[in-house]
Amino acid sequence: MNAEAPHQPSEREALVPGKFMIKKGPTGKFRFSLVSTNGQIVASSQAYENKAAAMRGVASVQKLAAGARIVDLTVAAAASAAKPAAKPAAKKVAAKPAAKKPAAKKPAAKKPAAKRPAAKKK
Repeated sequence: MNAEAPHQPSEREALVPGKFMIKKGPTGKFRFSLVSTNGQIVASSQAYENKAAAMRGVASVQKLAAGARIVDLTVAAAASAAKPAAKPAAKKVAAKPAAKKPAAKKPAAKKPAAKRPAAKKK
């Protein structure tokens, strides 16, 4: 088993924080992206109606992300899949009939070969 060591920030990465970039899209709405020190987009926002709302979104991320905990839903999903359901099953709704698939094309039937006249005996 070859586990990779956690990423150790270089001196440059430790001194230069990422940055938020705000852009106005073709629809006229504003979005922001969090860009890492190597130029890769780490996170992208939803569309905001105006620049002020996008700036409030940036401030919110700055405030909340520093103390945010990680919730790994992949672990919870695997654990709950192994346990039987504790809640009673919900009332079933009639399922829609499956969409009909187009019938597969059948190969054309071969025509019987034309009968050849019997060869004359000499």
